[in-house]
Amino acid sequence: MKLIVIAPCLITPFYVYRGPKEKEYMASLEIRKILLNLNDDWQILAYPCPEFILLKWPRPPMSKEVMEHLGMKKVVEDVADFIGRVISEEKPEAVIFVGVKGSPTCGVFHTTSSDPKEYPYQKVREFFYLSKSERLSNYKDVIKGGKLKVVKGRGLLFDEIFKRFQEVSETYWVEIDKDNIKDGIDKFRSLINALTNEPKN
Repeated sequence: MKLIVIAPCLITPFYVYRGPKEKEYMASLEIRKILLNLNDDWQILAYPCPEFILLKWPRPPMSKEVMEHLGMKKVVEDVADFIGRVISEEKPEAVIFVGVKGSPTCGVFHTTSSDPKEYPYQKVREFFYLSKSERLSNYKDVIKGGKLKVVKGRGLLFDEIFKRFQEVSETYWVEIDKDNIKDGIDKFRSLINALTNEPKN
């Protein structure tokens, strides 16, 4: 058995903090096309969204530092424990971890960073009560006001996962950039094809 461990918002876009835009719908559609073509040797683990667990939905954009300040460390440890137990019990031949570029929790190679002291925390409650159209109009103001920047590095959950599994053989890492999905989708598909066609020992 081979396993895909994937950020849930890549399968259903409605977990996205502000609600989905067209790019989230498209990314989800392309991911589902790949998953629908898997053979019986593959299983999928869409782990619980750590951001939803901590902050519910909808929520304003945040950096990894802001989320850590709000208590995300315990949540990502719990989610990583779940992922780890599945892997230890099922013993897959290969694992592909799939995350999201820029995510404060699920970024694989890029995350969002800021000084948590400069974040407008009152926006967390205000944002919850906005309509979707209001959220889509206002979320960039929170990014600007909180000085949120996409930087190289892992999100909080993927940092925890990487620490636990970086030295495990046959683990692979894919980052989906929702602003430019082709590269990530092509890599994901190619990796699945290569592992599917790999001769069994």
